[in-house]
Amino acid sequence: MSKSSGTATVTPEERWTLMGDDVPEVGEERDISTPDTEAAPVEETVVEDPPSTRWWTGTRARRGAVLLLALVAVAAIVCAAVMGWKLQQQNSIDDAADQAEQAARAYAVALTSVSSDNLDQNFADVLGGATGEFKDMYSQSSGQLRQLLVDNKATAQGTVIDSGIKSASPSKVEVLLFVDQTVTNTATPDPRVDRSRVVMTMEKIDGRWLAAKVDLP
Repeated sequence: MSKSSGTATVTPEERWTLMGDDVPEVGEERDISTPDTEAAPVEETVVEDPPSTRWWTGTRARRGAVLLLALVAVAAIVCAAVMGWKLQQQNSIDDAADQAEQAARAYAVALTSVSSDNLDQNFADVLGGATGEFKDMYSQSSGQLRQLLVDNKATAQGTVIDSGIKSASPSKVEVLLFVDQTVTNTATPDPRVDRSRVVMTMEKIDGRWLAAKVDLP
């Protein structure tokens, strides 16, 4: 250590000496970095929605639930209405089929039962239960048929053995009938049974079921 002008000058070596024994050798690097320290844990802060936001979110959810329930209710009402309409339509068709079948059975008996002694009433019954194409055809052929029945002193009695529905709508029904007709005349005095299968188309006219077409398939 040297003195100059009353002011002490400290050399680098002397400075290290004053700091302690840990003096680095020449060319040796001294680690003067800050020692590692453990990072302090960072606490997560949960930010809650303000009350106004929670109220709006809850209200929107409730509105969505109410809307969903309303849509479900509307769908249920529509389904119930459609099912009710279909059931009503089916009931209407079933009723029409039953009524038309009963009318067809009665008409088949009138059509296949005849007596030369009571032709006027027989023909009136047939024409009274007919309509459309079949009524026109029967009216045109009734003159010849009447004469044939009188000449042969014919009688016939029809019996419906069975019947069923081929197709049906509220105003038009096709009925299949199995008919036995017992016939007597001058040529065959002993009764003869003719069996026929008849398809009768019944139409509802002014509240009555009338035969519009009669086929023997």
